[in-house]
Amino acid sequence: MEHEEIVKQWIELADKDLALARHTAKTMWPIPHEIVCFHCQQFTEKYLKAFLVSKGQEPPYIHDLAKLASLCEAENQEFGQIKQKCIILTEYGVQPRYPGGMQIIEEDMVRALHFAEDINNFMREKAPELFNTPML
Repeated sequence: MEHEEIVKQWIELADKDLALARHTAKTMWPIPHEIVCFHCQQFTEKYLKAFLVSKGQEPPYIHDLAKLASLCEAENQEFGQIKQKCIILTEYGVQPRYPGGMQIIEEDMVRALHFAEDINNFMREKAPELFNTPML
């Protein structure tokens, strides 16, 4: 499969994660904060991996967004701008999915959604070549 098709698939999957996070936060009651945060992390992970694939790299099988952002930063130093958000979002990738994991509250969810929106805007501005569709 060519790089362009793989990038497209990463972007499509990521956009579904963000759409699900937005929808869930607005329509479910009680709001499953941990699920919204998880999908914000997943969205970011997939966008970063799409960028790496677009640069000819095979993205590592990791969920550490800071490490992925560092790999992206090696290609485009502007990715340093989102690294702190990636550090925070990384926490939502695994821990909240298991009993006894971290407790997620509404403020965490609001922050995760805000960070995901910021990363969505950042990626579309700094790597517009990844997107063939209008911003969600």
